[in-house]
Amino acid sequence: MTPLIGLTMSTGSKVDGSWWLTSCVNRSYTDWVERAGGAPVCLPNPDPALIDRYLDTVDGLLLTGGEDVQPLLFGCEPQRGLGTIDVPRDSFELPLARAALGRSLPILGICRGIQVLNVAAGGTLIQDLNAMDGRLQHQMKATGGRTVHHTVAVESGSRLAAVLDTERLEVNSYHHQAVDRVGQGLRVTARAADQTVEALEGEDERFVVAVQWHPEVMDAGHEASVRLFGAFVAACRAGA
Repeated sequence: MTPLIGLTMSTGSKVDGSWWLTSCVNRSYTDWVERAGGAPVCLPNPDPALIDRYLDTVDGLLLTGGEDVQPLLFGCEPQRGLGTIDVPRDSFELPLARAALGRSLPILGICRGIQVLNVAAGGTLIQDLNAMDGRLQHQMKATGGRTVHHTVAVESGSRLAAVLDTERLEVNSYHHQAVDRVGQGLRVTARAADQTVEALEGEDERFVVAVQWHPEVMDAGHEASVRLFGAFVAACRAGA
């Protein structure tokens, strides 16, 4: 069976001085899902009333990267350093993530995806790491998106450590927000050297894994990305 994997999408694009609503997702996500044996299904941001219909159709949910999450949605006022927010996406994606958690659907979150998952579970976010003393530079500036930028320590005994077969990993980094208070039913399974949360996973046996880096931009043979997407699609195929 080829499992259907729902991918979340960004909205909004400015073209020739006029606003045109768009729905888009980087092709690197769909390519990696296909390589791992899944069939990607892109989910735009319509009326949240369609969420159950979407989730009735797909075998797993990939929460993709994108813009900042609206701070009011996790009980905070906007601070200096907050970037662009995607209001239609937040309005759809947060209830979508909550519904997927409620169904025990396999979930993989990437960058914004780890942040959305955490907020959906009742957690909060650091709005701008750049405003905090003692933090690494997490917004990598390099020619070529496949460049690794810093290391992460993966918790021994975690699902992520088993999937990656390592407790230390070199990762890329393209974010300025991060997990702060961890949401209910989630636990931290990787951190950067400055203690920034780099991965979360569910506390039970279902496949709920989210990472702060971007495995989808790495080369097709990148071992950690192959392992991560492979384990996710296998869980979707097994329904666990």
